[in-house]
Formats: sequence, structure tokens, C-alpha cells
Amino acid sequence: MDILYFAWVRERIGLPREQVETSAATVAELVEELRACDERYAAAFADLSALRVALDQELSEFDAPLAGVREVAFFPPMTGG
Repeated sequence: MDILYFAWVRERIGLPREQVETSAATVAELVEELRACDERYAAAFADLSALRVALDQELSEFDAPLAGVREVAFFPPMTGG
């Protein structure tokens, strides 16, 4: 599965995108797997209330299932202006 990181999430992790193999059933489980990989991920995902997630370019929730998903994107909330 492709994972994309935007804005300060990308800065903390140090990658704009990566491909991962996961056994996670939900986005929240994927986040836990990533947090366990490295301190950079733990810092980026420390406060999930400060993040949004999109599955295959559709805004979603962290309890959403990953079955059939090809792309997960993490980004901070967008503001208007």
C-alpha cells in the first residue's frame, strides 16, 4: 500500500511517500504499526486529533477499514483563506 505524507507530517517523518506491507485492519492499526517503527513516526502521529486521513483520495476516519485500499494519505487539517 502507498502511504503519502503532507505538510508537517512529511517534515517530521522525512519522506513524502513510501510503500508498506501491513497486516493492519484499520487506519488506527496502521498508525500503531508505523509508530512502532521509528521515533520519527511516533512524533508525527503523537496527536491524531491534529491529523486527517484520506483513503484512495476520499476523506476518512481513523477507524476506517483498510481492506482494498491502495493509498493512505496523512495531512493536517486544511483551513480556508
